[in-house]
Amino acid sequence: MTVEENNGVDPEETLAIGISFGNSNSGIAYTTAEGKAEVIANEEGDRQIPSILSYIGGEEFHGTQAKAQLVRNSQNTVAYFRDYIGKEFESIDPTPCHASAHPQKHDSTVSFSIQDVGADSPHDVSVSEITTRHIRRLASSASDYLGKKVNATVITVPTNFSDAQKEALSKSASSAGVDLLQVIPEPVSAVLAYDARPESKISDKLVVVADFGGTRSDVAVIASRGGMYSILSTAHDYSLGGAQLDNVLIDHFAKEFLKKNKSSSDPRSSPRGLAKLRLEAEATKRALSIGATASLSVESLSDGLDFSSTINRTRYEMLASKVFASFTKLIEEAVRKAELDVLDINEVILSGGTSHTPRIAANLSSLFPPTTTVLSPSTSATAINPSDLAARGAAIQASLIQEFEKEDIEQSSHPMVTVTPHLSRAIGVLVVSENVEKGVFRPLAEAETGVPLRRAGEFAVPRDGGDVIIKICEGISHIKVSKPPAKPKGEKKTNGKAASDDEDDLSDEDESEDEPEDVREKAWKVGNVLAETTIKGVKKGGKVEISVTVNADLTVLVTAREVGGKAGNGVRGRLEKPQVTENGSA
Repeated sequence: MTVEENNGVDPEETLAIGISFGNSNSGIAYTTAEGKAEVIANEEGDRQIPSILSYIGGEEFHGTQAKAQLVRNSQNTVAYFRDYIGKEFESIDPTPCHASAHPQKHDSTVSFSIQDVGADSPHDVSVSEITTRHIRRLASSASDYLGKKVNATVITVPTNFSDAQKEALSKSASSAGVDLLQVIPEPVSAVLAYDARPESKISDKLVVVADFGGTRSDVAVIASRGGMYSILSTAHDYSLGGAQLDNVLIDHFAKEFLKKNKSSSDPRSSPRGLAKLRLEAEATKRALSIGATASLSVESLSDGLDFSSTINRTRYEMLASKVFASFTKLIEEAVRKAELDVLDINEVILSGGTSHTPRIAANLSSLFPPTTTVLSPSTSATAINPSDLAARGAAIQASLIQEFEKEDIEQSSHPMVTVTPHLSRAIGVLVVSENVEKGVFRPLAEAETGVPLRRAGEFAVPRDGGDVIIKICEGISHIKVSKPPAKPKGEKKTNGKAASDDEDDLSDEDESEDEPEDVREKAWKVGNVLAETTIKGVKKGGKVEISVTVNADLTVLVTAREVGGKAGNGVRGRLEKPQVTENGSA
C-alpha cells in the first residue's frame, strides 16, 4: 500500500528491544546504529531491574523501589512471579514468595491478592496482568531512554518454558502494547551475545552455558556449528541460586547477633527482621564478589537493637562450600546428559547475577581442562557482564528480525525449519600410503553439525609421497587414560650433593604417598569407513585438499586433489547418506 493510499499516514515504525525476563531481575537492551548491543538503565539508573511490583496508597512502584517495600509492605508486593505464567495453580512452587504477596488460586491459574492502583480493598490480580504491568514498565523505560516508542520485543525464557507459558507471555506483552516478535532460550541468547562481538570468530565448538540466577539455576550444553545452535542437554535446579548463598550469610549474621545479644530474640523469627537481614545479606554477597571483605549494618534488627558485623571472602566461601559444590555438580550433570566429557567442552559461559561470584568460576576452572575457556568476570578480562548477557542477545536477535513480517518469523521458527537433520558422528579423513598403513584421523565435520554443510581441509601426505590412500571415515571421540611416566628411582640430590640414606628413605615415602594422577586426553577412534580412494603420484612432502559436502537430501559428495599438483590429479565421488539424528532429540 502506498502512502497516498493510506491517507498520507506512514505505518508505525517498528522499534524492537531485547528483554531478559528473569524470575529475580530483568534487563532491557537495544542495538546501536553500529549494530552493538547496549543495556539500558531504567529511571533509577538500574541495569538489573528487580522483577517486582509494589503498591502503596494507590501508587505503583517498580524495580528497586518495589524491592525495598519487601520490608514494610511485603503482602502488597509481588515478586518472583515469572515462573507462574501460563501454569495451573496446582503445579507451582510458592516457596520463593514466602516473603512477598502469596500466590492464590483463581480459575485454576495463579493470582495475587493485593490492593493496587484504584482499589479500595485487596482483590485478585492475575499473574498475566502482573506480567503485563512489568513488561509495560520495562518498555516505558526503554522508550524514555531512546526517545521513541518501543512497540516490539524479543524476550528470553528458560529452556523448559512450555508452549502454554510462551503463549501466555505473548498475550501479556500484547496487552502491554508490545508485539512479542519471538521467544528465545536464555542460553542461546548468551552464546549469541558473545558470537556477535566484532572480534569473535564463528567456529565449531561445544559450549556450556550456566545461568545461575537468584532463585533457580539452569545449565545447557550447546553445539555451535557454523553459527547454528543446537541444545544437546539441559539441567535445572529450582532451589539453587543466589538465595541459597544469601541464606548462608543470613544464618551466619543471625548467629553473630545472638552471640552479642544473648537475651534477644532470633531476628529470623520475625518477618520484618528476616526481610531486613535478607536485603543486607544480598548486598554483602555482592560486595564479596568484588572485594576481600564486606560489612553488614542493620538498624533495629531485633528488639530495637542495631547490628553491624564484617566477614571476609575466605570465611564466606568456607561457609557456602556445599552450595558452591552444588553449582559444579549441576554443570557436571548437564555434560553427562549430553553424553560428553568435560574434555569435550570448548567454552563455559557464566550467565545470571550469581555468576559474578569468583568462587564459582574458580571451581569450574579446576573442573575443566586448561584448553577450555571459562568466560566470567574473574577469569577473563574480555568477559561480558553475566547479568547483561541474555538482554544483549535478545536485542541482537530483535534487530535481525524486527523488519520481518510476523508470518515470516513464525514460519522461520516452525519445527519443520528448525528441527534439521544433524550428523550423529563426526566425518573426517585418514590419509595413508601403501608403505605407511597407519595414519592420523582428522575430523572435518564434528558430530551435531546440521546439514546441508560443506567442510574442506588440507592434509599432509606420508613423507615419501607416491600413491596416497584417502579414507573418508566416521570418527568417534573418546577419552584416553594413560599412566604418567614413573619417577626415576635413584639418588636424590640436595644442593648438588647426594642425599643421605635417611633422606632417601623419606623421599621414597613421599613418592609412594603422592601418587601422580592418571592423564586424561581427548582422542579419536576411526569408525565406519564411508569411502576410500587413491591419488597417484603425489610428490614428497606434498599435501592433498579434501572437501566433503553433505546436501539437504543427505547425499555426500567428496572431492580430493593434490595441492599444487598437475591438473587432473584428483578424484570426485558420491557416498550413501550418513547416519543422522534430528536436532533436539538428545
